[in-house]
Amino acid sequence: MTTLVRSFSIHRDLSALVAEGKFREDLLYRLNVVPIEMPPLRERVADIPLLVEYFIDRFSKRAGKKFRTIDKTCLKVFQAYVWPGNVRELQNVIERAVILSEGETLVVDEAWLRQELRAGPKRSGTLNGTLVKQEKEMIEAALAASHGRISGPSGAATKLGLPSRTLDSKLKRLKINVYRFRTPR
Repeated sequence: MTTLVRSFSIHRDLSALVAEGKFREDLLYRLNVVPIEMPPLRERVADIPLLVEYFIDRFSKRAGKKFRTIDKTCLKVFQAYVWPGNVRELQNVIERAVILSEGETLVVDEAWLRQELRAGPKRSGTLNGTLVKQEKEMIEAALAASHGRISGPSGAATKLGLPSRTLDSKLKRLKINVYRFRTPR
């Protein structure tokens, strides 16, 4: 049992693993009582100021400090950053800033963030929409050609040059129903 827990402690699409025969279907039903999908922080930019405020309050109480303001450019940097570590990374940056900041203004050193700032302040809706549409069309064409098969030598992931896990996450994000491409045998 320990091996099972360790090997699946990383976020994985269990439905895809069941389809590949790498995870037991009966266990999926036991675990999948209330599925919760949470988009990454980089897709919830509007939540960042609220989270920053919450973490500052939480960590300043622990540290016995009181901050009246946060550096204005800091919030802009936070909203432009891609947050590969998600909310936990934001939490750690704020905790570090609370510990190291002196005075009543919370200051975050940009060097603490990986240098992966987004190109430009916000994505263009038109370009992004076009790219998403093209990506969806390419994936659907590959799924049609592979008769709904995702992995394996004749699967859509191979045709697209993607790992099957990456394709699984794209299918979820784009809300593509794989079953409509499967043909009866």
